Parts: sequence; C-alpha cells; structure tokens
Amino acid sequence: MTASEQTSTGRDLIEAGGPVAGSMCRAAATVVFEPAAAMVQVSDRFAASLRTVADEAAAVPVPRERVRAGAALAFAVEYAATLHRNGRPARSDGWFGPRPGGRPAADELAEAVVAAARRSTEERRVRHLGYLLAEATVSTDVDLELAVRALGLAESLSWRQLALLAGVGRRDRIPLPMAPLESEPRAWSAWGAREDVADLQRAGLLDPPPVPARPGATLPRLRAADLRLTRRGVLVHRLLVLDLLHEDAVTATLAGLDLPRS
Repeated sequence: MTASEQTSTGRDLIEAGGPVAGSMCRAAATVVFEPAAAMVQVSDRFAASLRTVADEAAAVPVPRERVRAGAALAFAVEYAATLHRNGRPARSDGWFGPRPGGRPAADELAEAVVAAARRSTEERRVRHLGYLLAEATVSTDVDLELAVRALGLAESLSWRQLALLAGVGRRDRIPLPMAPLESEPRAWSAWGAREDVADLQRAGLLDPPPVPARPGATLPRLRAADLRLTRRGVLVHRLLVLDLLHEDAVTATLAGLDLPRS
C-alpha cells in the first residue's frame, strides 16, 4: 500500500467518482461526511452506513475501479436525497442495526454494490447500482437476500439488456413497436440485439418465454409489443429504478433491433 493510499479517505473516494458521476460527487460527499453543510438531506442512518463503507473502500488501488466505487455511492446519495424530498423515509425495521452474527444489512448491501460497481466496465450501469442501494433503503418489503438477488441479476445483464427491460417496463406510457422481431436478422448488430432479447426471455425476465422450434412447425412471430416483465423482471426494474434510465438509451436499443419502419 502506498503512502497516498494510506491517507485516502472515504470522502476522497466519493469525490473521485467525478469521471462517471460528474460534479455532483463533491456535493454527495458533503451530504455523507458533513451533513450540516449540505444543501440536501438523506437519512442520518443511511449517511452513517455510507460513511462506513466509503471509509472501508477508501484505499481501492485500481484508479478506474476507484472512480466507479465513488460514483456508485454518489448516485446512491443523489437518489436517496430525491426519495427523502419526496417523503419516502428510510426504513426503521432493523435494516441499519446489527444482526446476530453479522453486520447491518445496510452495510452489507452497500459493500456488495461498491464491489459490483468496481467490476462494472460498462460504466453507464453504475448509476443504477447506486440507485438500487438507495431504493432498498426505503423498501421495507425487500430483505437483504432479495436485494442481493436483484444485484446479482443486474450484474449478469449488459447495458443493452437493462435498456430493453426499461423499455418494456414503460410500455404503457411509450408503446413498443408492433413490427415482428426476426429470429435470425441478417445484420450482425441486429442479430446481437435479438439475442439479448432471447437471453432475457430464457433468464425468466421477460414473457413470453422462448418457444422451442419444431420441425415443420410455423411459430407465431414475436413482436416487441408482446413483451412483458415477469416478476423477476419487475424486481430488477424496480430496484435498479429503470424508470429513470435515459430515454435516448432505450430508443437506441430498440433501433438496434433493426425493426421495419411503421
């Protein structure tokens, strides 16, 4: 460990997230480490949990992993401040308290989110990993095991697959295309996008499930408009707050399917 790593702090870690999370990282660090001077507020218990985890991760040695770790915590603060402002209080069901033989669930999930962010080379995902941490903090119907399950599912998905889930999740507000999805598009890019849809179906995140081809059988043509989130898909969509995934990312993902113009 270098001298600079020995003197780095949790506040430094959150502020280091700027290349991914932007200038709000400094404000997020203030919320966590100097709440009296902050312009916005989060739960005192949530801020204390973030301080603990940020301090423990302060010496992350790989520079870009450090950026992602700090950004995930900054995004968690950003969304938690929005929840606080909207009247969704932090849970009071023992989430922040010690457990028999273990640490508080809040600290354990925060550490898992930081670790996932460090591994996430698709850095657009880091925003929603932070959102998961904040959303679990106000969701009394979500226990630690369920939150970790959602995090594991999120880690298994690409950015494009998250954007597909976001598009299906907002289908009632923004209708999906009625054009049928080709099973074997000619263009490689469209083929890859179609495979992402099929993988989401096979993983049980989207209905209807894929239908095995039978010799001589004619299968119904699947349309984007036919897709629905399963309960597993709803879990990922809800905890990663995919309602807030940028609309241009959803539009670009649907365009990648190379569907005929209506």
